[in-house]
Amino acid sequence: MSTNEIPASRLVIGLAQIDCTVGDLEGNLERLRHARAEAAGFGADLVMFSELFLSGYPPEDLVLKPSFVEACREACLRAAAETADGGPAVLVGLPWAEDGRCFNAYALLAGGRIEAMRFKVDLPNYGVFDEKRVFAPGPMPGPIVFKGVRIGVPICEDIWGPDPVECIAETGGEILLVPNGSPYWRGKSDERFSVAVARVVESKLPVVYLNQIGGQDELVFDGASFGLDAKAGLAFQLPAFTEVVARIVLERRQHGFVCVEGPKARVEEGDEADYAACVLGLRDYVTKNGFPGVVMGLSGGIDSALCAAIAVDALGPPRVHALMLPYRFTSQLSLDDARACAESLGLRYDLLPIAPVVEGFEAVLAPLFAGLPRGTTEENIQSRARGTLLMAVSNKLGPMLVTTGNKSEMSVGYATIYGDMNGGFNPIKDLYKTEVFRLAALRNRWRPAGALGPEGEVIPAAILTKPPSAELRENQTDQDSLPPYDVLDAILDGLVEKEQGVADLVAAGQDLATVKRVEKLLYLAEYKRRQSAPGVKVTRKNFGRDRRYPIVNLFRDTGAPAS
Repeated sequence: MSTNEIPASRLVIGLAQIDCTVGDLEGNLERLRHARAEAAGFGADLVMFSELFLSGYPPEDLVLKPSFVEACREACLRAAAETADGGPAVLVGLPWAEDGRCFNAYALLAGGRIEAMRFKVDLPNYGVFDEKRVFAPGPMPGPIVFKGVRIGVPICEDIWGPDPVECIAETGGEILLVPNGSPYWRGKSDERFSVAVARVVESKLPVVYLNQIGGQDELVFDGASFGLDAKAGLAFQLPAFTEVVARIVLERRQHGFVCVEGPKARVEEGDEADYAACVLGLRDYVTKNGFPGVVMGLSGGIDSALCAAIAVDALGPPRVHALMLPYRFTSQLSLDDARACAESLGLRYDLLPIAPVVEGFEAVLAPLFAGLPRGTTEENIQSRARGTLLMAVSNKLGPMLVTTGNKSEMSVGYATIYGDMNGGFNPIKDLYKTEVFRLAALRNRWRPAGALGPEGEVIPAAILTKPPSAELRENQTDQDSLPPYDVLDAILDGLVEKEQGVADLVAAGQDLATVKRVEKLLYLAEYKRRQSAPGVKVTRKNFGRDRRYPIVNLFRDTGAPAS
């Protein structure tokens, strides 16, 4: 493509905010074809895809496998050859090996070939990101030329600092088309917007910010792609948590390109966004791994009720199977609430009493436990009996077992390993107990776009108002063992999310003994968390990729103020 051609005065761009799957090169290539065909239908000159779309993002150590990188190259060459048909050109991301190094690359495919290639410069290496492990940094990028227009394609992290965009602007860039694999966490949209505004202010160039959508392990990519004009005003906004191939039109004016056409969708925020992320994360984990549906325990408590609502919204009632597994400590109220919840959601519901299993375990152990008082061990047998039965149903019938513990419980170890922690995925793993209550109340008055569950109250009011209990002994409540959840969650927010010291929390009004007790429980439970199922990330610091504490750890904060 000649750099001497008369620059286009108008560009129609298709923004492919569509789901991809790590390692599914054929499937991702087919999704590219469908999106390109859709964009061709509305007259696009160019179709833009997200970061590492062909490989799926994040590919992690797959990138260290030469055969995988070579397969990505072959898929890219096939996609390039198809652009000889005169249809839209394509911008797409993939890992690209060159001169003994592998780059996070973005390729322009046009006229039947790879027309240009740019490599990511700033490789993030914090939180959930580990790109320096697998990629080499590229050189500072100049613009690529398409239809005579000088287009900068800084890749994701390249706009979180000023240098790559500054290089593009200084070498004649006219537009910034930014492919992203930016995962969701609470408040992330505001951060992205602030970063994009800063780059526009510095460069005076309009920005098209295209983000990935879909779930990948514990990460959820929310889409919510947007554009800013050269004065940092919002030019267009794509929806969050929804696939779309959107049409935007850029026209050259006296002072540069202006977006004259593009949608302005409403984007979920706060609790609505958290709930939508949990739905999308569970849906993609189940679907991409090929499970026919899910099975779960439905106890009559708030955690399992919220998980059931999320599962039905994600997969539809026919793909969700709930089991109530009562023992002699299970109240009639819990039995009634579990059944009412199942009926409201329209899912399959079965009752499996566990007394024969628990009593069988206790009979086998009786000779070894003779003369010892009953306690936590016997309580945990109940939980492990339930876990065994649920796993048996999963193994026999095929659905994945959903585990239902919240972040408060996972923080302090208030969960039974090989019992209620059994399962393949946990949609509420990154929600504190107070947030679980809040999202359950939200779901009763609001249903997210695209949800497959019913409207209206799906979680009985009684579940929202009764004291939480594991019901492993008579009249048990969670607060027999833990501080009130509003207190516990405030302390955990400081210790986990903000890495505050004990003294900081005491200065904020928390009780010293309570804070030290919670910190001790937090550290002691690390071994359980290492063996827990993955779950949707919704906070800035989830248990897993974000927070990597040692299991063997004898440090305890004394609470003494810093000198």
